[in-house]
Amino acid sequence: MSERAALAAQQPDWPDPAVVVEVVEQLRVLPPLVFAGECDALKARLGEVARGEAFLLQGGDCAETFVDSTADAIRDKIKTLLQMAVVLTYGAQVPIVKVGRIAGQFAKPRSVDTETRDGVTLPAYRGDAVNGLAFTAESRTPDPQRLLRVYHSSAATLNLVRAFTQGGLADLREVHSWNQGFVASSSAHQRYEVMARDIDRALAFMEACGVDPEEFRTVDLYSSHEALLLDYERALTRTDSRTGLPYDVSAHLIWVGERTRALDGAHVELAASVRNPVAVKLGPTTTPEEALDLVARLNPDDEPGRLTFVSRMGHDRVRDALPILVDKVTGSGATVAWVCDPMHGNTFDAPDGRKTRRFDDVIDEVRGFFEVHRALGTHPGGLHIELTGDDVTECLGGAGGIGETDLPMRYQTACDPRLNHGQSLELAFLVAEMLAERR
Repeated sequence: MSERAALAAQQPDWPDPAVVVEVVEQLRVLPPLVFAGECDALKARLGEVARGEAFLLQGGDCAETFVDSTADAIRDKIKTLLQMAVVLTYGAQVPIVKVGRIAGQFAKPRSVDTETRDGVTLPAYRGDAVNGLAFTAESRTPDPQRLLRVYHSSAATLNLVRAFTQGGLADLREVHSWNQGFVASSSAHQRYEVMARDIDRALAFMEACGVDPEEFRTVDLYSSHEALLLDYERALTRTDSRTGLPYDVSAHLIWVGERTRALDGAHVELAASVRNPVAVKLGPTTTPEEALDLVARLNPDDEPGRLTFVSRMGHDRVRDALPILVDKVTGSGATVAWVCDPMHGNTFDAPDGRKTRRFDDVIDEVRGFFEVHRALGTHPGGLHIELTGDDVTECLGGAGGIGETDLPMRYQTACDPRLNHGQSLELAFLVAEMLAERR
């Protein structure tokens, strides 16, 4: 089956197909956002994750927006990821592969096609790549011209990411000093200060020995997004001049979501056709047969780092639904990285109608993920989370004690609730403890 003939779920109802064709033709001649060699480098790093030699940290916005793609917001997200990575490195004692949900995460799948308010029904908001969040007919009408804005916003974001991660922001000693500030101000500081002090001593020892490697001053931060909008992803699929192989140059890593992972669907077909590292989200209804079919479809040559499975089971299902998948896939001999998304299975509506998540549920799913892998003797390969560098009030709990009455204070997400800066760092310290227990 050709990819164009395959089932294409979750696609916008563009009003004028001729405009879509025009936009796609413009996208086809624009420079790549990432390079095939960078995708190969990430694939090699993810091979280390699959072998238990590294740990993946993947995080960023639920849905990026044009208005919030500012230098300050991008910097703060990068700072949060870097701070988390330092703590996780201490806990895991292996390299942390850092991937952002950034520079392309502008589209979201939806469970229903429309939204109704006060008797008025309009198309659902599908992310800034498709339409606007404002509840008006003009804003909610899908506009393919937005795909061009996605490209240019992603290019500007990647330019900033490279500048920040190579230009001093990523200096390990500076990042650790930020974490020391977090620990000192956190209500749970006593729990974390021992770990922070140990990291401080390790850095001081290396500095006294004159150790100052390049890795202390710069990092590699890769980009990723859900490859949801097929018109955009197809337009940015190019043949690599080195190898003659196709790559989706919209991001280093692309993933297929729980709603679009049908084996005969267009999204799986797209992922199978490119040489990027790819991931697939697996929910609690996934069968071992489906997982094995995805392995055969997406990584028939068993290339390390090519395929990552991201489980998003919910804290109350992970201990029951995940073991059989890990057991059967591992038993088949497939080389797969296993990563935990503790966010999407734990969403519920607060009394005021806002979507939210409990921090304790997020932690419990991660803990269950680790318990499953410990019981099976397999490697818990990483975390995939929705976060922001801002002090939003979108998820309940954490050391800051956000309650339901606090949600309206700084509820800013365009779609799903994100961990704020403090909750993200608290998650990193708690996961570092889990990783240390495995050593």
